[in-house]
Amino acid sequence: MAALCLGGVLVVNLLAKLLQISGMQVTPRFPWMAAAAFLLLFSIFNSVASLFAADGVKYWGRSIYSFLGLALGSGLMAYAFSSLSIGEAGSYRWIFVVLTFGYLVFISIMNIARRIVEFAQREEWSHPRIRQKKRR
Repeated sequence: MAALCLGGVLVVNLLAKLLQISGMQVTPRFPWMAAAAFLLLFSIFNSVASLFAADGVKYWGRSIYSFLGLALGSGLMAYAFSSLSIGEAGSYRWIFVVLTFGYLVFISIMNIARRIVEFAQREEWSHPRIRQKKRR
């Protein structure tokens, strides 16, 4: 999934560069916006996909490494296409920080939801007993 998103960043940046060459005006910070957009897509879809993983802990670890790789790869690609560092790109530094914390929150919520569903499916809770009133 991270490779698909990284490929999407590359395709969008190449299309933007072609539009720029053809005479359309593209902002210099557009590659950073594309990187942030695909990072958000990855975080949402990857968090939802974690519900269907066979081994949640293994998926969680690999997912975080994939997110970090995607953030680094898309950031380097945005730097290569825009010639702007993330500090020069304005608020995109904070957008990347918010996306990172948002991703951690998304995947944690999905992990908790998965555990609740697994607990409910095992039916290990004790059903409330029906108490009868003592008769005198």
